[in-house]
Amino acid sequence: MKANLILQTAVSHFAKEGYAGASLSKIAEEVGIKKPSIYAHYKGKDDLFISALHYSLDTQKAQIASYFYSMKNEPLEPLLYGYFEWFAKESEDNERMKFILRAAYFPPLKLEKEVGKLFNPFFDSLHLHLTRLLRERHRHEKVLYSEDFSAIALAYLTMTEGTMTELVYTDVERYNKRLHAVWPIFWRGLTK
Repeated sequence: MKANLILQTAVSHFAKEGYAGASLSKIAEEVGIKKPSIYAHYKGKDDLFISALHYSLDTQKAQIASYFYSMKNEPLEPLLYGYFEWFAKESEDNERMKFILRAAYFPPLKLEKEVGKLFNPFFDSLHLHLTRLLRERHRHEKVLYSEDFSAIALAYLTMTEGTMTELVYTDVERYNKRLHAVWPIFWRGLTK
């Protein structure tokens, strides 16, 4: 149980302070333990950071799947477009998502390869899930011009990544502005 509490507290600290600013002493203090007790569960700050990122990616993958499941009865366009609104809210309210964004755009240099090894399977999983979803939805709606669902899913993920940079570097207002500019063009390009 302590390891899980340390992990969740670390996510919060890494999300707010980044790798360099997060302090094992402050994490331990918030958990109610002494700093050396962290080493009973994690080898050090690097191990804690990677474990926190792994935990965050796994839980967010489940949250993303939950979003798409909750929208399963919606037509394809509101389902895909709604993800952007959901994502913006998650990036404001959810510390795991804040941490993921921070780690994706500002990984510690010495952990850059390890961070990449966690993100690549995460995005591959999203790509596969979205490809299946598009294939399934196309059977019912027949709105997509192409049946290359993998390419459509990849284009969608590329667009989500392009808009999310505004959440990282600026604010929700600019994110929405970019989204409103690109969405009609993207959707028109997908449909018959």
